[in-house]
Amino acid sequence: MTRPRRTRRAPKEPPSPPPVPAPTPAAPAEGEEGPGNPERLYALTGLSDGGRMHLDLVTLVVARSAPPRSGTPEQAAVLRLCGNPLSVAELSAYLKLPFSAMTVLITELITAELVQVRAPIVRQTRPDRSILEAVMHGLQRL
Repeated sequence: MTRPRRTRRAPKEPPSPPPVPAPTPAAPAEGEEGPGNPERLYALTGLSDGGRMHLDLVTLVVARSAPPRSGTPEQAAVLRLCGNPLSVAELSAYLKLPFSAMTVLITELITAELVQVRAPIVRQTRPDRSILEAVMHGLQRL
């Protein structure tokens, strides 16, 4: 008689955890539009004629006064955030609004004299080496 062959058992692996379901976005409430709807952006920017100032992404916005009670929630949020200078790009990211809608809101705030805009402060580059050498040689001659 021949001996039966022994087979090794494979080591037991722990069972894999069940897959985690992806979170589903909350449905908008009745009468409220989703965040990607263009109608919502039109309602945010008001019924203005569409005129807006030329603003860059790096234009700094600073609040000049507290938010008025008659302002929209978005305008109040901009004024609260702009206690310190913030760029238009930062405001757009914080409020989760596109740049075009943000420029219209900021233009309305500028017209109402609630904010002030200015170009970013550019740091001076190093002085030209030839100027420094000329100054150094002039001092040595004294």
